[in-house]
Amino acid sequence: MELQRKLEILADAAKYDASCASSGAARKDSRGGKGVGSTGGAGICHSYAPDGRCISLLKLLLTNSCLYDCHYCINRRSSNVQRARFTPDEVVKLTLDFYKRNCIEGLFLSSGIIQSADDTMELLVSVARKLREEHHFRGYIHLKSIPEASPALIGLAGSLADRISLNIELPTQAGLDSLAPEKSLARTQRAMAHIRDRIDERLAEKRKPDAPQPPPFATGQSTQMLVGADASTDATILQRADLLYRSYRLRRVYYSGFSPIPQPSKLLPINAPPLVREHRLYQADWLLRFYEFKVGELTTADEPNLDLALDPKLAWALRNRARFPADVNRAPREILLRVPGLGVRNVDRIIAARRHTRLRLADLLRLRIAMNKVLPFIIAADHVPTRSGLDTDDFRARFLPPPVQMALDFDAPQATPADLVSVRSGEF
Repeated sequence: MELQRKLEILADAAKYDASCASSGAARKDSRGGKGVGSTGGAGICHSYAPDGRCISLLKLLLTNSCLYDCHYCINRRSSNVQRARFTPDEVVKLTLDFYKRNCIEGLFLSSGIIQSADDTMELLVSVARKLREEHHFRGYIHLKSIPEASPALIGLAGSLADRISLNIELPTQAGLDSLAPEKSLARTQRAMAHIRDRIDERLAEKRKPDAPQPPPFATGQSTQMLVGADASTDATILQRADLLYRSYRLRRVYYSGFSPIPQPSKLLPINAPPLVREHRLYQADWLLRFYEFKVGELTTADEPNLDLALDPKLAWALRNRARFPADVNRAPREILLRVPGLGVRNVDRIIAARRHTRLRLADLLRLRIAMNKVLPFIIAADHVPTRSGLDTDDFRARFLPPPVQMALDFDAPQATPADLVSVRSGEF
């Protein structure tokens, strides 16, 4: 098979992996000596580093052949798709060629499982080793590790890559038993713990005064969870994500909405979940990481799924109206962080500014705060919201998106007056 055709197949097969992150990459370049590539600069932007740099990545599978039969995966063993496979040298050649054409700044490489987890992991490591040691590639490398591979191979991958990740796929072992029987949640978490320990060891060595520079290791790890492939609620998904952040210090958990695949398994849902559900999970994830929220505050036993009509922070505020309004001139930081419409940066600016003056609405406008969302929940020097507004039954309706006119299908049979009477009376 020609290299171009392999690239078409295996680049398309890699599109389902959302955990293609570059945040946390250390700056590297080749100005001080021999080498090719850099993690700085700009190109075709796919990912963003914490300082705002854009990192463009060549995103590939080494092969879409796989021993596993995960029902939700287009590349599963029983799937009838065209198979292809790169050699490590072909991936190296593509990476360098694309880089020299200024199309990319790095490589994201994953793979189906061929022969065994260790054999596949050795091939992934071989690509990174050739790039780093033979071609002195200084660009960004993200390797998708395989949880079933040996810790030594995963550690070797971490020493060559800027970021490594292991996809957890589903938040519960019951879900994996049903849809991905070859995978183990406990095994994946053990591999994450091994990576966390190696990262911690390197950071500890770097902090020692007058100690030699420790050997490089990945700056972090990430993972991905599917949304809507099984019956897991948003509460279950967020609880797993929260555990991964706290216990394994992941940089990111990515949420990928399940999309129906050709020749699907009977165990999979027929329709994809609403795209907004994935969006709400990302918003809730942000609240867990940066706004000091707990999973139990964003979801409840009675409502285990996030409100699709409102963002999670606003939905929480509407459930807890007794905590508002908050005085922007007096309220502590943890209270201001929970005001709908106030972000972390604006909260810090408010706290810094109120040391010198009592803040008025004009001051908040200068901070470019979304006043239509904030006003009912705050007190300022020249603003006190009416308490009756927070207590009214239709207060939630103020924040709902406006109704959308449905498209008219003129080819469809027109409703008769009798039909309209039936609809209005509830007779469907």
